[in-house]
Amino acid sequence: MSSGPAPAARSSQEASPHASWNFRRGNASVRLLLQLGVEHGLTAEQLLQNSQLTPAALEDLKGEIEATDELAVITNLVRLLPHLPWLGLEAGSRYRLTTYGIWGYALISSPTLISAAQLALRYLNLTYAFTHISMQSGNGVTSFTLGDLEVPAEVRRFVVERDAVALRVLQKDIFQSAIPLHRLCFKGPAPSYAAMYAQHFGIEPEFNASSNRAEFPSHYLDLPLPQANETTAAMCEDICRDLLNQRRSRHGCAAVVRNRLLHTPGKLPDMEAIAAELCMTSRTLRRHLVAEGTTFRDLVDEVRLILALELIETAHLGHKEIALRLGFHDLSSFIQAFRRWKGVTPSVYRSQLGLPIRITRSARVQR
Repeated sequence: MSSGPAPAARSSQEASPHASWNFRRGNASVRLLLQLGVEHGLTAEQLLQNSQLTPAALEDLKGEIEATDELAVITNLVRLLPHLPWLGLEAGSRYRLTTYGIWGYALISSPTLISAAQLALRYLNLTYAFTHISMQSGNGVTSFTLGDLEVPAEVRRFVVERDAVALRVLQKDIFQSAIPLHRLCFKGPAPSYAAMYAQHFGIEPEFNASSNRAEFPSHYLDLPLPQANETTAAMCEDICRDLLNQRRSRHGCAAVVRNRLLHTPGKLPDMEAIAAELCMTSRTLRRHLVAEGTTFRDLVDEVRLILALELIETAHLGHKEIALRLGFHDLSSFIQAFRRWKGVTPSVYRSQLGLPIRITRSARVQR
């Protein structure tokens, strides 16, 4: 069976180098996808083409991989099994709470569905999602939206179907029953296997919609979860926080630059200044960073995002104060950057996590 042209597979991965899905992750998802492909007649070697992964490396159950490597496996699945266009639905049904490790245990031990959802979004980078997942509530209805604009077109339907079904499975595992959906929408035309959607979601979806979205009654958010445990939930969230920080850590020259940027977040030095501190030219520094798979701008964005999330979640500051602390010239620049990082504005991000909206001092005076 032909694997298709390799260069095209690589270009689909490089289409969005700074996409929100491009975070390091555990290898459990890739192992699951490999098993799926093998069951349908493929070999591990075929499925791992155009990635940096090997079967031996995946034997480490605690191993971590790059998102682009998982995307390569998905690309191979889609290309090598074109006669199974519904494979994304099947893949999603195999993701259980245990697939996600400590993140899954944190969700199931949360006191209510809303607290579990907020924790899930707070630590979304501990999952295997490629869509940008967000939550909105209003008029008694809550919706989860799966943004797919950063996902390469070749694998977009597979990814959306996989993430949507996986989200539904998680909800069932957490709540120990399926919450009835009011409405289910997907972008794009109805596929030939559209009837299969009802088997996974309990409702027939609408197609050619403006977004990928599932809606349900908001009152379910406040119901207690069957396996809630306050002590376990707190312990699991602490571990999630530590694990996320570990995955964000850098090594080599990138680590030195990152730590230097963290030292003075409100007044970030430029690359020339840091290069001088390291007794090298900016050209040499740039070459070292590229060799380590990053750039100076990537590190600046990374540091600002880490600090922005920390300040939003823990500090009693308005967005303007946060913008100034991170070295932005004005509030609009910060909002624009945050939207690029997370796909939503800081205010929407706060509301998704159930945090109060902070206003600036000037806004208080105007009020």
